[in-house]
Amino acid sequence: MTQPHQIPVFAIVGHPNEGKSSVVSTLSEDDSVPIAPTPGTTVVCRTYPVTIDGEEIIRFVDTPGFQSPKRALNWFKRYAGPEQHQVQAFIAEHENIPEFKDECELLTPIARGAGIIYVVDGSRPVRNDDRAEMEILRMTGRPRMAVINAKTAEDTWLDPWKNEFRKHFNMVRVFNAHHATYGERIDLLTSLKSIDQDWEPALERVIAAFRQDWDRRNTRTAQLIAEMLESCLGYTAVETYSRESEVLSAKKRLVDRYRKDIGELEKKAHQQIKKRFKHNIFDYELPPRSIVKEDLFDKRTWQVLGLTSKQLALASAIAGGVAGGVIDAAHAGLSFGVFTAIGGLVGAGAALLGGARMARTRVVGLKLGGFQIQIGPNENIQFLYVLLDRAFIYYSHIINWAHGRRGLAENNPGPSGYGSEKIGYTTHWDENSKKICRRFFQKVRNQEDYGEEKKQMTGLIKKTLEEISESRIKQT
Repeated sequence: MTQPHQIPVFAIVGHPNEGKSSVVSTLSEDDSVPIAPTPGTTVVCRTYPVTIDGEEIIRFVDTPGFQSPKRALNWFKRYAGPEQHQVQAFIAEHENIPEFKDECELLTPIARGAGIIYVVDGSRPVRNDDRAEMEILRMTGRPRMAVINAKTAEDTWLDPWKNEFRKHFNMVRVFNAHHATYGERIDLLTSLKSIDQDWEPALERVIAAFRQDWDRRNTRTAQLIAEMLESCLGYTAVETYSRESEVLSAKKRLVDRYRKDIGELEKKAHQQIKKRFKHNIFDYELPPRSIVKEDLFDKRTWQVLGLTSKQLALASAIAGGVAGGVIDAAHAGLSFGVFTAIGGLVGAGAALLGGARMARTRVVGLKLGGFQIQIGPNENIQFLYVLLDRAFIYYSHIINWAHGRRGLAENNPGPSGYGSEKIGYTTHWDENSKKICRRFFQKVRNQEDYGEEKKQMTGLIKKTLEEISESRIKQT
């Protein structure tokens, strides 16, 4: 029996190469769990604790696969000793017999009181070895759940598996360890409560801790995005040159620097978001067609993210900024894309090129001769919305990237494809949300005190993160 103050322990067991380690990795959010396509990767039990706020709340034990289940079952059927000592007796009798090495290893945490999560690959039929394994686990008397690890879309064998499981297990779940969302992990933990009434108090505590931790992650993620906006909207870049003939090369260097620095600020924020969701070892690969993989200042990025032309014109008029659009300075030998309008180059004799300004730019003479160009802070409110949409889309990918998954992110949830339609989240915001954005934008741009505006902006961002999270759960 587990008490409310005890740490629940679950042994993940099954046949080799059924996805046990993937399930452990996803449930524990631990990408250090060794996972390989070949059988036999796990040869000894290894415990993966889940720690929240410095306190361990649950443990998952990765185990080797069964090797001789039919012969082991024969022993269990012949056993005539005290039922409560059956597993310990099997281990004591067979621990030095190589043929039963894996059985002894995987049964050890069960003998110590662990609950059982039995994992099978649902894309194949039920075999006699599987039935032997299930019967052994039933005879242990431990609380147990069966998990059909849906590695592929193949569902021909799901019903036969479920029918077989009902003979041996307290609970059956279909769980894709490669694609499971946060909501599906919570659902599985919630189901574990039903396998034994004595485990309910401890698992209630675990589920509550997971939910509180998720809320804290969203809070910190919202703060990270607001801080990124603050840095990017207020950023300025400066370039100096000594002769007016250097103005074109100086402008290009300045634009390149601005783009690079803003890109680094965005990348740093995204990396910090990734760490909040415990992706620490393997590089997360965005879906191939994700708009987040496009350059921030690419024309296509601005076409499919942020406000529509009508929304932008209204927002810009109210905010006192510019409506933006694609700025083309190609006749000056420079093509900077949507961001790069450099206007009013006082002292250099250059006029605004191609349209409305996007970034405030100044050229001032230096006392000892020469000129200094400054670009920024950005004057296009669309810049704020594009940064927000990219952060939201990145978040939607990250929270649905299961830790048990390795490899490319094909078919990952989230708005990854794009055409002519807006695919961002901010396009659909109501007027009150846009009002919060305008006030924040104006205050940062004008370098005024924006403490209250930042607080409101952070709250709006968190609300959107929660909506994204919930929408992903409902879609799965």
